[in-house]
Amino acid sequence: MVRAGLDAESVVRAGAELADEIGFEQVTPSELARTLGVRTASLYSHVRNAHDLRTRIALLALEELADEASAAIAGRAGRDALGAFADAYRDYALRHPGRFAAARYRLDPETAAASAGPRHSRLTRAILRGYDLDEPRETHAVRLLGGFFTGYVELEGAGGFSHSSPGSQESWTEILDALDSLLRNWPAPS
Repeated sequence: MVRAGLDAESVVRAGAELADEIGFEQVTPSELARTLGVRTASLYSHVRNAHDLRTRIALLALEELADEASAAIAGRAGRDALGAFADAYRDYALRHPGRFAAARYRLDPETAAASAGPRHSRLTRAILRGYDLDEPRETHAVRLLGGFFTGYVELEGAGGFSHSSPGSQESWTEILDALDSLLRNWPAPS
């Protein structure tokens, strides 16, 4: 890419692609400049610093992931919605490991509130409507699902399930069935 073709969007997209190749934490303006074949100073008219670059990659990843999850659950309910939602996260993480890591980058409160992050919460709550959970159980379930999706795909992406049977897909399906059962039969507070 030549310098004249650079704009903020192309810099961020190139940064996201680089994150998928080398890991999100390894993305710096100088590494991105080397990849693009430009001087690092050329990037600073589009991003302020490494934190700004990573923040913008995180915002892009959150938006992409929310779009995919939203499309996946459209017209679905119950176990079908849960599975589609979970598969959207897992598929995105496997296709875009650097971006998936970026989606968990700590944003300042104002940036987080304006990002697609709250949309993820609304999407999760939308699939949970089919389970008739009251508060605070619904919030507990949002956290449970987020923790499970993130943990599972991180372990899977790192090869944590490649050394034993049953296969990762079989476990994924079985665990989603167990989560569905839990959500339908959430225990009363003790």
